[in-house]
Amino acid sequence: MAGFILKRLLQAVFVVLAVTLIVSFAIRLSGDPAIMLMGGGNVTEQDLQNIRQALGLERPFYVQYVAFLEGMVRGDFGKSFMGGTPVSMLIANALPATLLLAFASLLASIILSVPLGVYAAVNRGRWPDQMIRILSLVGLSFPNFWLAIMMVLLFSIVLGLLPPSGMEGPESFVMPALTMAIILTATNVRLVRTSMLETLSQQYIMVARSKGLRDRVVLYKHALRNSAIPLVTYIGLQFGGLIGGIVIIERVFNWPGMGTLAFDAISNRDYPVLQGTITVLALFIVLINLLVDIAYGLIDPRIRTE
Repeated sequence: MAGFILKRLLQAVFVVLAVTLIVSFAIRLSGDPAIMLMGGGNVTEQDLQNIRQALGLERPFYVQYVAFLEGMVRGDFGKSFMGGTPVSMLIANALPATLLLAFASLLASIILSVPLGVYAAVNRGRWPDQMIRILSLVGLSFPNFWLAIMMVLLFSIVLGLLPPSGMEGPESFVMPALTMAIILTATNVRLVRTSMLETLSQQYIMVARSKGLRDRVVLYKHALRNSAIPLVTYIGLQFGGLIGGIVIIERVFNWPGMGTLAFDAISNRDYPVLQGTITVLALFIVLINLLVDIAYGLIDPRIRTE
């Protein structure tokens, strides 16, 4: 097991280095932050050069990248071009909001998808199975931004039940978390159903039923437990994807998380903020994938040899 974990750790380090290198290079193609800071008007080339020198942008790319890596190891991502606030402080303020929203969305999806998937598998081919499959297909067809806008129109503008934006209390979690949960549930229900159908056809399930075990025990203690490997893997990857792909939802609901921070940094060409934000998101995604791999190896020892 130690060799398996070490191999995954080395892969994670390589991925993080690759992501930081690509991001550091790509964001410098987005434009000159000196022009953004000066705001146009009568600006001379010397003025722009002075700004670049003050921001450290006149140095070669590889020098800037090495300095970024050294700072990343210490948890120092530099200072924002817009106001000089330490990037680490901005991330520390935004990251909890994103993690809470992602966790609430995933938890709601699991609570909805596992019982529905099991119920659909048990009633394979019958009307409940058909109805659940149709609803999951409908859920997959909704773009997340459209669903978010419809949530705001219905629950905030028409009914006036929930706040339309911001993070001001438990009720502010409902719409953004539910929006993401609906999209996730549409996929997870199909995954749970398929995995359960495969497990229920195994011989040991037939043996358990022949011994007189109750259906609830067979389904949830034996079948669902042995269907956990693909579920654990996919749900873990979903959580990583949620953290990295929640930008649009955060923007619609004006959620003060990493997505909003990254969006604003792109608009302002704020290299340190954007670079730090994407790096932290990448670190979380890599960490989650690493934990999923380890959990996968613990559940199925055969994985450790790969």
